[in-house]
Amino acid sequence: MSIEFKGTTICAVKKDGITAIAGDGQVTFGESIVFKNNAVKVRRIFGGKVIVGFAGSVSDAFTLTERFEGMLNKYSGNLMRSAVQLAELWREEKVGRKLEAMLICADKDNLLIVSGGGEVIEPDGGVCAIGSGGNYALAAAKALTEETDYSAEEIAKKALKIASSICIFTNDNIVVETI
Repeated sequence: MSIEFKGTTICAVKKDGITAIAGDGQVTFGESIVFKNNAVKVRRIFGGKVIVGFAGSVSDAFTLTERFEGMLNKYSGNLMRSAVQLAELWREEKVGRKLEAMLICADKDNLLIVSGGGEVIEPDGGVCAIGSGGNYALAAAKALTEETDYSAEEIAKKALKIASSICIFTNDNIVVETI
């Protein structure tokens, strides 16, 4: 039995031509210990042209991010094609095991969720969330998108703040990147 480092929430909002991805900073060791509270789980890759936020087992999240960035390099930054080709590796069983991680990734045109099991999802309404507090952040982001005039960045940050007040695996040390 191994103890995993996990626990996070990532939320993305695409509004008015801007996409914001927000993530909290908590890393949980096992089920009850906050191991780190200022981890950065949202970052720019591919020369700053793509933003990713990752959730799940830390080592699997890093592996998934690295494989995705490799596909971006192979397909000249085409986000959709890179995600689909990465998913195809799982369908053809060339990857081996499934990774216990998910990514939200965005470029100037697209917003996608990519799982470590080979799924690629384009979210409805330009709002999505993953991780332990993902459902809370998703509900908050959808409500804020529909009922306010906040920017994508404000909505993503506020949704994470709300999730952090409900989910014990999410904190309010929030990093937001926009594209």
